[in-house]
Amino acid sequence: MSHAIDRRAFLKLAGVGGAVYASGLAGCAGMAGAMQDDFYFVQLSDTHWGFKGAALNPDASGTLQKAVAAVNALPEEPEFIVFTGDLTHTTDDPQERRRRLAEFRDIVSALKNRNVRFMPGEHDASLDKGQAWKEFFGASYYSFDHKGVHFIAVDNVSDPAARIGEAQLAWLQADLAKQRKDAPIVVLTHRPLFDLMPQWDWATRDGAQAIALLMPYSNVTVFYGHIHQEHHHMTGHIAHHSAKSLIFPLVAPGSKPKREPIAWDPAQPYKGLGFRGIEAEVKKAGYELTEYPVVKA
Repeated sequence: MSHAIDRRAFLKLAGVGGAVYASGLAGCAGMAGAMQDDFYFVQLSDTHWGFKGAALNPDASGTLQKAVAAVNALPEEPEFIVFTGDLTHTTDDPQERRRRLAEFRDIVSALKNRNVRFMPGEHDASLDKGQAWKEFFGASYYSFDHKGVHFIAVDNVSDPAARIGEAQLAWLQADLAKQRKDAPIVVLTHRPLFDLMPQWDWATRDGAQAIALLMPYSNVTVFYGHIHQEHHHMTGHIAHHSAKSLIFPLVAPGSKPKREPIAWDPAQPYKGLGFRGIEAEVKKAGYELTEYPVVKA
C-alpha cells in the first residue's frame, strides 16, 4: 500500500474523515501512485471572528477555538495550513477591525503547525482596501512553491468593487510566465473566480481575465471560500472547490430568491461547518479532498 492510502485508511479508522471528493483533473486516477514528494495541507475559511448571532451560531465565540483544536488533533500533521479569507466579521469601526484581527491572530497562534498562511476576505479588507489586514498579515497576494506545486494567492476582495485589478493581473501573468505549461498550480482565492451567482456577490468581476491567464496551463486547481458550503465546478479543465465556513452555512446557489444563512439546528450542532484536508499527488496533479467536522459527533 502507498503512504497516501495508508493515511486515508488511518483517518477513517480514527473516525475523523468526512466525505471525500477526488478532483476531475486530467491524470487524476487515485492516490495509489503517490510519489515521495506528495503532501497534504489543511484549508480553513470564513471564520468571521467577531460575529454575533445566537440564531445562526450560539457558539460564535468558541467555534474557531474548536476548529484549532480539531486541526491540532489530526492524526497526521499537515505540512501547512491556509485560511482563505473572512478571518473576521465586518465592522465600520477601524479600531474594532484591528481588535478582531488581533484576537483572531492570537487564537490561531495555538495551532501546533507554525507554517500558516493567510488571505483576506471582503469582511476583513473591503472597507479600508486591506490596510488593517496588511498591518497584521502582510501582502494580500503572493505566490510560493511547495514540493513541486506552485501556489498563487489571489486577492479579489480588497477592491470594494470585487475586482482583482489590472496591477495584480499583470503580476499574475508575470508569475505564471515562470511556470511550465504542465506545472501543477494551485490558486487560492476568497471569492470564486467564475460567475457562480453574481447577484449574490458570488463572483469576481474580472475573474474571467484571471481564468484566461490560467487556461494555457494544463494542471490548475482553485480552492476558495466565501460561499460557506462545499461546491465543485469546472471551467474547462480547471477545477474549482469551495470550502465550508466555520461560523454558519449559507443556502445553495439559486435555491432561494435571496442569499441567506441557514439557522443553527440544536439537534445537529455545527452541521454544515467544517474544514478540509487536501492531499496533493504532485506527479499527476491530482487532489483528494477530505471534509472534516469542527467537532467529532
